[in-house]
Amino acid sequence: MILITGGNGQLGTELRHLLDERGMAYTATDAKELDITDKVAVDTFFDKNKPELVYHCAAYTAVDKAEDEGRELDEKINVDGTKNVAEAAARVGATLVYISTDYVFGGTLPIGQEWPVDAPKAPESEYGRTKHLGEEAVVASGVKHYIVRTAWVFGSYGPNFVFTMQNLATRFPELTVVNDQHGRPTWTRTLAEFMVYLVNEKADFGFYHLTNDAAPGEDVTWFDFAKEILKDTDVLVKPVDSSKFPAKAKRPFNSTMSLEKAKATGFVIPTWQDALASMLEKGDLRENKDGLKGEISKK
Repeated sequence: MILITGGNGQLGTELRHLLDERGMAYTATDAKELDITDKVAVDTFFDKNKPELVYHCAAYTAVDKAEDEGRELDEKINVDGTKNVAEAAARVGATLVYISTDYVFGGTLPIGQEWPVDAPKAPESEYGRTKHLGEEAVVASGVKHYIVRTAWVFGSYGPNFVFTMQNLATRFPELTVVNDQHGRPTWTRTLAEFMVYLVNEKADFGFYHLTNDAAPGEDVTWFDFAKEILKDTDVLVKPVDSSKFPAKAKRPFNSTMSLEKAKATGFVIPTWQDALASMLEKGDLRENKDGLKGEISKK
């Protein structure tokens, strides 16, 4: 049995659609079906259902709220919840695929360099700290695991930067976007395909980085991403530095992660431009997002 936690989230929904297309049966849960912060509930669920594979997509991702009013919930979901899921998965002999983030690193890497998979962790935000602790909980549990770090996630099934830019473009003729934060966008479809690929190909367990690719030497900023999103509109996109958009949580100035280990598995990673074009061809599918039915949704 395959279990997807966070089945109604942006990535969980993408993963459900991918498995549906491939005719793969799974059980998807969200907070209403399985509260991962409740250890008793998690243990009971795992003991009853005994999943063989767990895609752990459930996470607290409100980065700025995690700095204050959301701090407690951030800790419960990203640390305690992940620990509960990892330990239960280890107990029943399941394989766990856990999604982490570039925020576990600091922002000190010089622009033009990439974070290797084994780079030292130095999170500078509460969100980054709890995701790092989640990684440690997975490793400490002894579960067979893949930990996949990603960044700048966009897709068809939830609010994200692409939809934000498109919506703003309908209201304003000119937009300003930061050009001093560097990284690579990640299409949820590419990420979901990689998660499934790791398991199907029996890749070595451990840590991986997965974003969409970029041309050799290409430096990508949020400004570049916005320009590509709106390239077929008349909206003028202007660059500004991050000081124009103060935020509670500190953002990494360089979140570009090395894709060498992911590529070494044989997985072909589309460029972020090609991924964006493919996503836009599908259109805004949020209204088609399937809600989970009943206590447990099985497909």
